[in-house]
Amino acid sequence: MKNNVDALIFHTPICAEASQIGLDATIEIAYATALAVFSIAQFLRYASEWRFFMDLLKGKVAMVTGGTRGIGFAIVKTYLDNGACVALCGSKQETVDMALTKLKELNPDYKVIGLCPNLQDSQEVEKAVNTTKETFGRFDIMVNNAGISARGSLYDYKPEDFDNIIKLNVTAVFNCAQSAAKVMKEQGGGVILNTSSMVSIYGQPSGVGYPTSKFAVNGLTKSLARELGKDNIRVNAVAPGVTKTDMVAALPDEVIKPLIATIPLGRVGEPEDVANAFLYLASDMASYVTGVVLSVDGAARS
Repeated sequence: MKNNVDALIFHTPICAEASQIGLDATIEIAYATALAVFSIAQFLRYASEWRFFMDLLKGKVAMVTGGTRGIGFAIVKTYLDNGACVALCGSKQETVDMALTKLKELNPDYKVIGLCPNLQDSQEVEKAVNTTKETFGRFDIMVNNAGISARGSLYDYKPEDFDNIIKLNVTAVFNCAQSAAKVMKEQGGGVILNTSSMVSIYGQPSGVGYPTSKFAVNGLTKSLARELGKDNIRVNAVAPGVTKTDMVAALPDEVIKPLIATIPLGRVGEPEDVANAFLYLASDMASYVTGVVLSVDGAARS
């Protein structure tokens, strides 16, 4: 930075002459003042740019299901760091309280509440959406991240396991989208985001219930984007690949290394990688993006 100031000061005729005869006290003070002004200007410039990218959701209110850990928790934190108010939802009050405590330890000023609705019950979902709006004054972003999976061959797959996956991974998404859309329409617009998966595009060799549910999420996303566009409601999905959740982090090296070898980027995704995609799609930077299923998978193929 000093060289930049030197270029500004010592390449003028007056300062060039002064440099030849030696800097007197007045010019020394002028140099120091110019350096200080330049430094402050540069700092303010970069600080303002940094704050812009840390305030992408300033004034917005979001509700995030499955927000107590993994990708969901990363989405909640990323939204809070970017100025949003967030209603964090989980399946158990205990895990919701633990997540809230962790967030408050990170930043006591975070504007976040915890809710524990049964997402398969449309009335409980509607109540959670209304509570979020009443608490923060508006409702802008619905993130449908809660989901479950079950492995197993078709020959051994239990019908009740398939039903449970469809109920949480599809029906709950429908319930949340419907309740959120009603509020957003009255408000003049909003954003609905759904968590899909790379297996919604490529399938997987076993555990048919999960990819089936995520294919449905993609269809719901694209259809609602077309239906709700007239109400200024954007609908998109994010399809993560292998991501370092608690489950993946616990895998032994003999399992994880061959898995990484199939990913062109050469690593497992971090929850923050996925959260950043949710941040972009929720922000005004994606104001003309709707009906998209955005892959965040390092170009992996299941």
